[in-house]
Amino acid sequence: MEERRTILMERYEIGRHLGQGNFAKVYYARNLTSGQGVAIKMIDKDKVSRVGLMVQIKREISIMRLVRHPNVLKLFEVMASKSKIYFVLEYAKGGELFNKITKGKLSEDVARRYFHQLIGAVDYCHSRGVYHRDLKPENLLLDESENLKVSDFDLSALAESRRQDGLLHTTCGTPAYVAPEVLSRRGYDGAKADIWSCGVILFVLVAGYLPFHDTNLIEMYRKISRAEYRCPRPFSVELKDLLYKMLDPDPSTRASVSRIKRSSWYRKPIEVNALKIKHETRDKVYKGEATTSGLTECSNSEGNQASSSLTNLNAFDIISLSTGFDLSNLFEEKYCRREERFTTRQPAETIFAKLNELAKRLKLKIKKKENGVLKLAAPKEGMKGFLELDAEVFELAPSLLLVELKKTNGDTIEYRQLMKDEIRPALNDVVWAWQGDSHPQPEQSMQGEQQQQSPLPSQKPQD
Repeated sequence: MEERRTILMERYEIGRHLGQGNFAKVYYARNLTSGQGVAIKMIDKDKVSRVGLMVQIKREISIMRLVRHPNVLKLFEVMASKSKIYFVLEYAKGGELFNKITKGKLSEDVARRYFHQLIGAVDYCHSRGVYHRDLKPENLLLDESENLKVSDFDLSALAESRRQDGLLHTTCGTPAYVAPEVLSRRGYDGAKADIWSCGVILFVLVAGYLPFHDTNLIEMYRKISRAEYRCPRPFSVELKDLLYKMLDPDPSTRASVSRIKRSSWYRKPIEVNALKIKHETRDKVYKGEATTSGLTECSNSEGNQASSSLTNLNAFDIISLSTGFDLSNLFEEKYCRREERFTTRQPAETIFAKLNELAKRLKLKIKKKENGVLKLAAPKEGMKGFLELDAEVFELAPSLLLVELKKTNGDTIEYRQLMKDEIRPALNDVVWAWQGDSHPQPEQSMQGEQQQQSPLPSQKPQD
């Protein structure tokens, strides 16, 4: 007799139980239409409501829709019934990175690959105004190709959650991975706190144990506040130096992401095991090993495949980006807008070719091109480090693209000047309309009018 199947919302066949927490259970499931394997997180509405965590659930949904990165666990959709909320998530077949560490410490070369992916994901989240606040090996998953996926954004905060002093104040996270300023309860910078947690994770990957541990919790907090730890003798000098900069108890002098990326340990080449890693070429580009000319040739040879690799924006995304309902203030510092967006009807390959041509003329370094994102960096260090910006292309419709140019490092004034004097004029012939401009400007080979998006009410998450 055939075993009865459990079908959810006529869309997913529920399989084995993967794990559970206080308010949710996670199951493996299969999409009945595509056959794709997913993980479904089932949250009990009553339990969440009783402890007042419904706002936190809504914030987690908003954040996971906001962050789209190869090393962040993807949220496919959210569904609900009278008693449950269902998160349909990317299935990470490799399980937790923590399980790998329990089998033995990692070599510095292996740890470096995971650390590159972790820093890339964290850097991306920070550029979107998202602070994770609970980074630890248990929240880092691995897919079937051993690629890292940051998960569990239930304790995350948005830049809008900061108080008037510009800091976050909610004490949260896992004690052994929490930054000292979070424990002090005097307010903290979410980005700096995440960097500390990344430093603890790096130590654990290579040492196989925690840098701060004690049976007495108060004593452990004391060690954290003073950054009292010892590196094992096998640690390289370069690794010790990087950890010293990341595990700095003073957040004002703690290493930033850009400083981490410039460290000698981080910049060492990553050894790729071809038997385990399917996307070797993508990883080489991600490391920044490809030359500027090589990336230009790659972008030109993509041809018709370019649009298939672009991120598609859903209705929530489009509404949040529209002029009539601009949510950018949720994620950006007031009066210091760090991004410019424009719509275009030119194909993606034309946009990438134009950006490569612009980078070559301005002598900007092309760091990588991946999943519709082109990384550009100024050749000389400015007032606040090297000016870096992301050029990301989204597909609104088959004949309409949105291009976002966002500063990810460096001085805002220098970025605004570069946009005004060089980038905007250079892109004039492919732009339909810049977001925020009152009227669209016609492209040379296009006519039409952009449809306005209707504003909808929003709910701002609280820290």
